[in-house]
Amino acid sequence: MMIISSVPRRLLIAVVSAVAALVPFYSAHAEVSAWADNEGGRMRLVALAPDAGGKIRAALQIEPKPGWITYWKEPGNSGIPPQITIAPESGVTLDAIAYPVPKHFFNGAIEDIAYDGPVTLPLSLTAAGKGPVTIDAAAFIGICKDICIPFQANLQLKLGPAIQSHPEEEAILQAADARLPKPPSQDFDVTAHAMSLDRKTLSLDLVLPNEGPGEGKAAPDIIVTGPSGYAFTKQIGGKRDGATFKVAISIGKLPKDYDMAGKQWSVLVIDGKRAMETTLAFE
Repeated sequence: MMIISSVPRRLLIAVVSAVAALVPFYSAHAEVSAWADNEGGRMRLVALAPDAGGKIRAALQIEPKPGWITYWKEPGNSGIPPQITIAPESGVTLDAIAYPVPKHFFNGAIEDIAYDGPVTLPLSLTAAGKGPVTIDAAAFIGICKDICIPFQANLQLKLGPAIQSHPEEEAILQAADARLPKPPSQDFDVTAHAMSLDRKTLSLDLVLPNEGPGEGKAAPDIIVTGPSGYAFTKQIGGKRDGATFKVAISIGKLPKDYDMAGKQWSVLVIDGKRAMETTLAFE
């Protein structure tokens, strides 16, 4: 089980934001910004021109150096989740960030949910106007090896007309989408879930994909994300019977006076080479 406090992150974000004016812009008159470099890696912004409805396909490319990691949306005991802010005056809004399937890292009592290689986070953006679009984005990530280093960069790019072809950018975005967990399907889903009365355990019934010989037979990796800053991974009494798997996830302490009614949590299940993410609704 992990209980991840968001307070230290908010303090760190506030400190970094206070010096954001000192961070230079990495701009480009194209669909790919210049790379911003850091001791532990680099990152840049990729985007395509808006479609007829103003929707923009974009992504944040992050490339940690060998031996370094960067974090998933709920990072672990002490990591920093990615933060992306679009300047309001640009006329572009950030609708959603998607996250490729992460890895689990354990170092004693420290547990991280992160990426140890290049990762591209797909972004859904919307442009308000019909004219040329300039995206001004402030990206803030944690990048860690023996220590964690806050990495902030202001990334800027100008989008050309939609009639132009951009195969390199298309390939980057398609590869990023391919690494995302899939939605539930008939052979991979959470079929039932229930929180215990004491809110200490969450019971899950799953149907898991039928893998080839020797694959996917162990317990799947399960990451439950609840309130912002909280993720839970410790399994209790998991039992696999063919394609079905029943398990309890240790929840531990939730925020004081937290009301489960009407809440929606998420669960990511990694079984063999496949990954599925879905929503858990609580009445």
